[in-house]
Amino acid sequence: MPELPEVETVRRGLEPAMVGARIEAVEQRRPDLRFPLPERFTERLQGQIVTALGRRAKYLLADLSSGEVLIMHLGMTGRFLVKQNGAVFAPGEFYAEAGRERAHDHIVFRLSNGASIIYNDARRFGFMDLAGRNALGDNRHFKALGIEPLGDELSGEAIARLFRGRKAPLKAALMDQRLIAGLGNIYVCEALFRAGLHPEAPAGVLATPTGRPRAKAHCLAKAIRDVLTEAVEAGGSTLRDYARTDGSLGYFQHAFRVYDREDNICVKPGCGNHVRRLVQAGRSTFFCPSCQKR
Repeated sequence: MPELPEVETVRRGLEPAMVGARIEAVEQRRPDLRFPLPERFTERLQGQIVTALGRRAKYLLADLSSGEVLIMHLGMTGRFLVKQNGAVFAPGEFYAEAGRERAHDHIVFRLSNGASIIYNDARRFGFMDLAGRNALGDNRHFKALGIEPLGDELSGEAIARLFRGRKAPLKAALMDQRLIAGLGNIYVCEALFRAGLHPEAPAGVLATPTGRPRAKAHCLAKAIRDVLTEAVEAGGSTLRDYARTDGSLGYFQHAFRVYDREDNICVKPGCGNHVRRLVQAGRSTFFCPSCQKR
């Protein structure tokens, strides 16, 4: 599943084509994706101007002139194709061949600037919804989400407040979307390595008994922001070649320090130990046993 930097890469790629354009027509080729599409889906979209394109966790949010927001989630295999000026490209994915027929192109947005935005999803685990902007915080998709890891809310103090007294492993706490929204397996492994924290350590170790942040809480907050920012700038890292907004390919996976590097020597100078893998909640966790102490 695409992680937050991949979704942000897609957002940046779609933004120039979508923002400021009017949705002239919507071609809905099936009644549902992962869930049924909203009632009067095409009618509520047609004629609306896309005023902004944002992101919340792994959701894309297109603000419409009607006051509603088009909520889009890529799921496992969802992707967008942009067809404009005779060219077709997929932000956050491989280039696509112009003119090729795609059986999994489920929704097409035709815009006033001549662009077509095509939603393609082979397994249909993605979905779309519509909601009022003023009530978005109470929407079923967002009301239980935690703080944004790339926002101003993430700090050592916030981590201490969220993790205080928790006995769950650090990795599990970081991937709990109710605490910090949008973090996934790859970037949690990388951030924990940078902060020198063991993935199985109790999350509560980052806070004092009175709830104040320990030094490692500040280190972790910085590591999370740094690794996500670097991945966004690289264009994503999900083990394939992701296209940046300008069409060049992102290769953040080449900068992995522990993820998918089992049995390789730790990259930290002077360490000399080997990266290990363990399984937590069915997911592979990669760490250095020397650099990441419990």
